[in-house]
Amino acid sequence: MNAPGAVLDFDAMPEHGSRPPATHCLLRLRVRYLACVVAALAALAASACKSKPSGDDGEPVSAAPQSHSLPPLELRDDTTHLLLTWVDEKGDFHVVQKPNEVPKEGRAKVRVVVTSREEGTGKVVYVADLTKPNAKGVYPVRTMARSEWDEVGASRRKARLEALAPSALPPSGSAAPGHADPGGPGQASSERVVAVIYGASWCKPCHDAASYLRQRGVTVIEKDIEQNQVAASEMRGKLQKAGMPPSSSIPIIDVMGRLMVGFSPSALDRAIQAAESATSL
Repeated sequence: MNAPGAVLDFDAMPEHGSRPPATHCLLRLRVRYLACVVAALAALAASACKSKPSGDDGEPVSAAPQSHSLPPLELRDDTTHLLLTWVDEKGDFHVVQKPNEVPKEGRAKVRVVVTSREEGTGKVVYVADLTKPNAKGVYPVRTMARSEWDEVGASRRKARLEALAPSALPPSGSAAPGHADPGGPGQASSERVVAVIYGASWCKPCHDAASYLRQRGVTVIEKDIEQNQVAASEMRGKLQKAGMPPSSSIPIIDVMGRLMVGFSPSALDRAIQAAESATSL
């Protein structure tokens, strides 16, 4: 019922089944608000997925570039300024300067150092497959962590050193068989003996030789033929003078003018004895 005296304005009345204008506007605002909220949540979820991708274990996967990246290296048979390191079946490292000097047994994995550039001499190294070049005569070259390269042939080196150790290497803290302890009476004469080891930082036999010589009281000078080209040239000159082939294993050890290839405790003992007694070498 209308209040007494009220006048009905039929033009202002809403049509049948429609909502009053105020209610209709409010409903529109609510719908728009909800649509904005849903869109914002969807955008946030998409952003989170892109910024923190997850692996199979649910942990975030880093989007940082791989640390093994180095500038491309083109390796051919005629590439100059090379130091190529290959590993034989015994786990010995050999250093040559030309791809054709690497024998078949070691061509699958060869470390490459270009002496005129710094790349490939740090924690990441170049490793080439010299088994077959492509149609343009270029060998495939990849990169790997230096620690991974050091593991190439490690098991064979370990087996060989373990075979030598019982008879050749003295126990830790004791003197070598048949020789005075480095801290004992024999130290003075051994200290007059100087040994130069031409090797590389990744060469375990090089470090083993240095450790053994120091145990004997010998003054040791280590020269990295990869990092120091003067040392590499000096080593090649000594080998040539001694009539030894340039394609040799490392370490190359010079004990007072006597050259040895590889780490042999018995050979080092003889060289030390000869140096101590001033025997002509």
